[in-house]
Amino acid sequence: MSDIEIKNTPLAECHKTAGARIVPFSGWNMPVQYSEGILAEHKHTREKVGLFDICHMGEFRVSGSGAIEALDAIFARPVFNQRVGLCRYNFLLNKDGKVMDDLIVYRLDEEDFFIVVNAGTRPADSEMIQSQLPEGIVFEDVSDLTAKLDLQGPLAADILAKAGLNTDDLPNYFNWTEAVINDIPVLLSRTGYTGELGFELYFDVDKAVDMWNYLLSFEEVKPIGLGARDTLRLECGYALYGHELTEDYSPLDAGYGPMLKLEDFPERKFTGREALEAVPAANKLIAINLEGRRAARAGADILDSDGEKIGVVTSGAFAPSLGAAIAMAYVGSGENMNVGDTVQLSAGRATIAGKITELPFYKEGSVRKKI
Repeated sequence: MSDIEIKNTPLAECHKTAGARIVPFSGWNMPVQYSEGILAEHKHTREKVGLFDICHMGEFRVSGSGAIEALDAIFARPVFNQRVGLCRYNFLLNKDGKVMDDLIVYRLDEEDFFIVVNAGTRPADSEMIQSQLPEGIVFEDVSDLTAKLDLQGPLAADILAKAGLNTDDLPNYFNWTEAVINDIPVLLSRTGYTGELGFELYFDVDKAVDMWNYLLSFEEVKPIGLGARDTLRLECGYALYGHELTEDYSPLDAGYGPMLKLEDFPERKFTGREALEAVPAANKLIAINLEGRRAARAGADILDSDGEKIGVVTSGAFAPSLGAAIAMAYVGSGENMNVGDTVQLSAGRATIAGKITELPFYKEGSVRKKI
């Protein structure tokens, strides 16, 4: 029996009362689905508003004179030019240029930053970041003090308006603001993981149950589990740590090279840069539309027309918005694979035919909807 303690979010009893099926995920007991099921939850988020318990994620605060220079020397994407009010998707790399974690950096003030990391990588991230901070920079792990809920769907702004916020004051895409919802102070960012208009709410963990119940009091809002969260993000081609992003791959493998601005800022130094520049990407991430509803799961082999293995599936599922199965996979960077080419994916003793396509699979999301 494992000695690892599985943690509960502050909403554990709420999920049980709602009839959720609970599964272990990254060291936490999390709702994978509620009574209506994954397909219904997926559809509801695409059409109305879903509420996600994301309290398992990690949150750090880094502050003090020189914090911006310190973080710019750690993270792969530039921090030095990130203005106050902006939140930026970023990467923490090891010295070999491989991805330890993907995360979001919020610039709260001139020398005050809020960093959101994945639950499973929180301890390693904390150790890695602290080991590289100069003396005088303050690092705080505020994960256990912070609740996080994601409000996602095309009607998300309407719900916030009903909660008393002025829609003109809501943040733009990948920006944040301070707000008060149900008398609870909130850091509110226009970010998410579904491809729909959405907001992420950070606030005092003691208010988690109150906020959860308040947001669910609006008839357009339903609780959504990890199952639909995964199909929603996969349809939009969003990488998942532990699948598309791991310490086996670099951001270049995953197609994020342009984000790093290596050529724009040739003198900028950060952990892993030398390795990125010394070793070309060994892999490339591809998107595959499958024939029919049967999915090839993570770890399945990608085969060429001669039946030779050329890669491996990182994520695969039935895509409810598309009515067919889809997958993301890595193939060797030397493979001549183009949009429209056919491949075979292993599925036990059988194979599934697929065709290479472009990301995102689902292109009708409201993520950049004007409000």
